[in-house]
Amino acid sequence: MEMINAVGRRKTAVARVYLMKGEGKVTVNGKDYREYFPQIHVQHNVVDPFAAIGAENIYDLKINVRGGGYKGQAEAIRMGVSRALVKLNEEFRKPLKAKKFLTRDSRAVERKKYGKPKARKRFQFSKR
Repeated sequence: MEMINAVGRRKTAVARVYLMKGEGKVTVNGKDYREYFPQIHVQHNVVDPFAAIGAENIYDLKINVRGGGYKGQAEAIRMGVSRALVKLNEEFRKPLKAKKFLTRDSRAVERKKYGKPKARKRFQFSKR
């Protein structure tokens, strides 16, 4: 099995995921994923697709991610890993789709409008 690559996106984060046979080593931007994401609840996002299909410690991941915050990056990685696993074996699609790991979450920050302090907030109204 050669290297399989996929892209995951969330908010402004973009993750390029490279999946290969190995012993379960996950590196994000050259660091171990536990070191890159110190929060435990965010670390779970990275390895959740493997738990969904029951394939822990079988594949190595090399991930390049940029843009966004730590949570957006982790969810972009989750989507990229899920897409790579589906490229590897089409039978993985059903459990990953049931957990919504293959769905692109298109919510992003709304742009600021002119004449307003934020996207929807208005300045205080004064009748007189």
